[in-house]
Amino acid sequence: MLLANSTDNLSDIRLLIPETIWLEIEHFDQAQALVNKDIDSIKNLTTNELQQWQAYLNALALFGLEAWVKERIKCPTICETKTISQYGIIKVGEFRICLIATEQVLDEVVNIPQQALNNSEPIHFYSLLEVNEEQEELIIRGFIRHDQLVNYLNTSSNRLYNECYQLPLTLLDAEPSHLLFYIRYIEPSTINSQIGASQQNVVKNNLSTVEITTKLSNWLQNIFDDTWQLIDTMLNREASLAFSTRSIEKNISSSTRGKLIDLGMQIDNQKLALLVSLTEQPEGINVLVQLHPTNGEQTLAPNITLTLLSKAKKNLQQVQSRASDNYIQLRPFRGEVGKKFSIEVKFNNATICENFEL
Repeated sequence: MLLANSTDNLSDIRLLIPETIWLEIEHFDQAQALVNKDIDSIKNLTTNELQQWQAYLNALALFGLEAWVKERIKCPTICETKTISQYGIIKVGEFRICLIATEQVLDEVVNIPQQALNNSEPIHFYSLLEVNEEQEELIIRGFIRHDQLVNYLNTSSNRLYNECYQLPLTLLDAEPSHLLFYIRYIEPSTINSQIGASQQNVVKNNLSTVEITTKLSNWLQNIFDDTWQLIDTMLNREASLAFSTRSIEKNISSSTRGKLIDLGMQIDNQKLALLVSLTEQPEGINVLVQLHPTNGEQTLAPNITLTLLSKAKKNLQQVQSRASDNYIQLRPFRGEVGKKFSIEVKFNNATICENFEL
């Protein structure tokens, strides 16, 4: 006899047993050969080794999923690699699938590159794949149709974040067999025909706010999401060393990460580095926040404001850059685990707000 919640129970079981693809030696060889072949173009498109590693993960996901598809359906497949530094694309018959590769699914958030939605060739599906190189496996975490993604972006409070759209992991269909069903039994035009030009424009221009919270106490356990990077991958050597010297005390558990902040055309497409350093003390967690220029720039543009906001968005402190500032910094502050706050970066009409929980 089936219980009333048997469907939910089956869904829970499905999530506990995700589809796993075992990576073969040939997949690693193919991925490495692809990255080596395009290493010059990848270096031009990326700014650090972390992003070059991402290109390698994308390639592993591409070749691993291609093998998985070939085992299940008789359909010609083509691996498209021109965007491999950001994502991979596999063409199965007339369908094009954008592959979003990550080492770990730590947050309940999926990052879809804006470039993928604005691709010159239509994409029909977006699939999230977890790449575990050491275990030599690829895990399919789910997929979403292009029309479903566009509809979600048009009906939710969402915005571009580091050139990506963010959506809840729960929106993805966790059953890979459904993807194969679509490829076998529907026409590609069925998906994209449901989206009008006006809807596409809304996606391209949607700049409203999405509430994503970074849990900083995880950092002290060496748990990070992909958007927070080591600072030496973002700053020049002198700035990185200076920040480390100011922010880290000896014999105290500490962690430091940075995130690229994009204010777009407001400052000539110059990205900024938001740096956050934590030190754990008996009284709580000390927090140091700075804003630095990137891409070899020595000073910040004047009149950029860096603000600490309470959970209720009350201004707790603020600092503004001057023409000769190499960086700006908030006064160090302290809080207990569970305390919430936000950091806002603003220049002219552009505002980026990062939400945190200690």
